[in-house]
Parts: sequence; structure tokens; C-alpha cells
Amino acid sequence: MKKEIIEIPYDTEATFLSRENRFLGKVEIERSEEVKLVHVRDPGRLKEVLYEGNEVLLKKVDKKDRKTDYDLVAGKVGDDWILVNSGYHRMIVEKIFEDDEMNPIKGMDSFKAEQDLGESRIDFLVDRNGSRVWIEVKGCTLAKDGVALFPDAPTTRGKRHLEELIKVEDDAAVIFLIFRPDAECFLPYKERDPDFSSTFYEAMDSGVGFHAVQMEYIDGVLYYKGEIPICGKG
Repeated sequence: MKKEIIEIPYDTEATFLSRENRFLGKVEIERSEEVKLVHVRDPGRLKEVLYEGNEVLLKKVDKKDRKTDYDLVAGKVGDDWILVNSGYHRMIVEKIFEDDEMNPIKGMDSFKAEQDLGESRIDFLVDRNGSRVWIEVKGCTLAKDGVALFPDAPTTRGKRHLEELIKVEDDAAVIFLIFRPDAECFLPYKERDPDFSSTFYEAMDSGVGFHAVQMEYIDGVLYYKGEIPICGKG
């Protein structure tokens, strides 16, 4: 099933030149050949998407207090545009929650965003038939040989989130937003972060639910494609 989630417009194409730091990238704007710094809003390394010479999409942002004129929206991988802006994650999940066909958390009555749990802040707390479900959200932009992989760099924060969900007495789940339409299943990326991978399987064994929700970004619109399985789990 392919279904529109939200519009995520962009204003121009550019050529990626370099990642200056975690939050800044340098690009050359299409046609004008003007070199600009752009805001990169994604905690991942994104080396398979943001590399010298690759095509990227930018959104113009007019704010006086900003150092950059553009947000980086997506990068090209093969024939696909891969969303690489985590600023949209909350909006995406809220739209999914509002649609029973797309929502992987069945029977949901209501939800609240950004709730404290232990030493962490978890993305959503859901009320479902009078019980609570803690939901953490992660964005996945990396895939190899048809397998979506997370994380693309070591993440102590991601590991801590899983540990908090393991300890909670309520129900808990993680939603991986899979921005790779070429992926057929999902796995934690053991080679990049063995600690996160082992905690992932510990969480799975403890009853934490995992949902890999696949989507595709086409012409400024993000589409839901369905859930893909954990590799080897059906």
C-alpha cells in the first residue's frame, strides 16, 4: 500500500561539497554555482548520502537569527531521494498515528510527545485501552544489499533509549522510519555499533516491539509504503 503522509517541499537542487561539522554542510547551488553553508539536521554521519559531488535538495529558510539560508532536505542514492532531515520525524509519526491503516500501534486512543523516562526523553507516550505504551522513533537512511541498517554511526544515546524501554513496566516499542525504498528488511548495524546491536536483541527478548516503517520521498511528497520485517523474523 502506497499512501501520502506529508508534503516536504524543497526549493532548489545543489551539489554537496563537504560536511563541515555535525550541523553544517557546504554545497554549490544548482545553476548559480554559488557556494553556501547549509544546515544539516540529522545526527547520523550520512557518509553514504552526503559526500562530495552528490546531488542534494535544499529548502530556503528566511530567519534573521540563522547563520544559514537553507536546510538540507534529501540526498540522492541511485534513483531515489533519501530524506535526511530529522526535524520532520515527529510530524511524520504523528501523521502515521492519525491513520489506522498506517499506524503500527494498534488500538491507540491518544498520544503525547516528548515525555521523560528515567534519564531520557522518549518521543511518545501512548494511551491504549487504559494502558501506556512508550514509543521511541529512529530514522534510518542506510541500506546495503536490500537490508536497512541502523545506526550509521555509534550511538550511546540510542543504546540508552533501548535500556530505558527494557526497564519500563509499561509496554514499549521502537519505530524505525525507513527512508530507503530499496530495503526489504531491517537489522541493527552490528559492524557500526555492536553495543546498540546487542541491546536491540536484548530489548526484543524482553518484549519491546520493533516496527520498521518504510517510506519513499518523491517530488516533495513523502509516501508510506508499509512495514518491512526484521531480517530473519518473518
